[in-house]
Amino acid sequence: MAVTVETLEKLERRITLTLSAQDIQKEVNTRLKRLSRTVKADGFRPGKVPMTVVAQRYGYSVQYEVMNDKVGEAFAQAANEAQLRVAGTPRINEREGAAAGELSFDATFEVYPEIQLGDVATLSVERISAEVTDEAVDRTIDILRKQRQTFSQRAHAEAAIPGDRVTINFEGKIDGEPFDGGRAEDFSFTLGDGRMLTEFDQAVTGMKTGESKTFPLTFPADYQGKEVAGKEADFLVTLTKVEQPHLPEIDEAFVASLAIKEATVDGLRADVRKNLEREVKFRLAARNRESVLNALDTLATFDVPKALIDAESERLVAGAREDLKSRGVKDADKMPVPAEMFASQAERRVRLGLALNEMVRAHDLKVTPEQLTGHIDDLAQSYENPAEVVRWYFSDRQRLAEIESAVLENNVTEFVLGKANVTDKALSFDELMAMN
Repeated sequence: MAVTVETLEKLERRITLTLSAQDIQKEVNTRLKRLSRTVKADGFRPGKVPMTVVAQRYGYSVQYEVMNDKVGEAFAQAANEAQLRVAGTPRINEREGAAAGELSFDATFEVYPEIQLGDVATLSVERISAEVTDEAVDRTIDILRKQRQTFSQRAHAEAAIPGDRVTINFEGKIDGEPFDGGRAEDFSFTLGDGRMLTEFDQAVTGMKTGESKTFPLTFPADYQGKEVAGKEADFLVTLTKVEQPHLPEIDEAFVASLAIKEATVDGLRADVRKNLEREVKFRLAARNRESVLNALDTLATFDVPKALIDAESERLVAGAREDLKSRGVKDADKMPVPAEMFASQAERRVRLGLALNEMVRAHDLKVTPEQLTGHIDDLAQSYENPAEVVRWYFSDRQRLAEIESAVLENNVTEFVLGKANVTDKALSFDELMAMN
């Protein structure tokens, strides 16, 4: 096999492959002969179908299969001999004017770039930190109490206040006309929990059982009900029941209802703190990893293979369709989602991936089995049955690959933070939890 390699533009290359027509026909004959042993045809016993019939029926498909295989093998061999790192799938086109007894093909493709990373010590990176405070533990326990609160009916003379559960009948009209979704009976909600629009909450607050009132309400311009968004409605509301909340005491009975391993108040606080610290750990890691990746994006300049950008764009398109599907959008998998809208994001992800891989290679930051297992164990601890979660991860190679990628990024983050010009910034627990 004769091989030539041409450099076209930037990362694009072309290899010319020359194959023997005789070798290809020989392989076609071999496969047809093998196929004839099992092929069935009317009027012939199995294995006794004449080769002419087999060739007539299957010759084209076998020829196509052999050509694909032979060209693929020739390309892989040529790329290996030329020590080329091929990015993506080559485009194969048959050449005209091949010599007698030969077939000639052009394989056009891209190669991975040579990446020269700059000095990590020149990077400036912000590293954030945060602590779990006693106040954060208290607020979390209060949330657990509210999830288990009970209600008792207030006296008729008592007014509804924030935190009460109220039951109402209401009807809304716009320009004197009812509208869809504007009427309900025996509708219950908790005052001040954010479920209702602020004006509605304020109107009901202070009302007593059996009382009715009319009040105006302007729907926000971005209200989810587009037919009423931005419009003013008049609501007539009648309060039929007011119930006041009762929070459980923080005692061993309350702790027992939570299925805490150590069923004591101290055990509850320790368990809550442990869970919050785990959440803080993952949030800090994600935020600091993002800072490092943003810094790495400036550390190296190189051309990115278009084939990899296109493939990543298609993955992002598939992810967008899955997201639409999960939101209940009908025929989401058929919706036209242009890959071009993800091109910039895809290029950055590919560029960062290549830079990360080079960082891992250059500084031997590969993931160890112990790191992989440790990360999965950390993730599993937030679930009721950690052992089952661990098995779930290890039962699927794709899930393991995702975890391995996350740990790899953590390794790079720690390496960069150990070398770069780092500015430390302490955040409160609430500031960290408010970050997206």
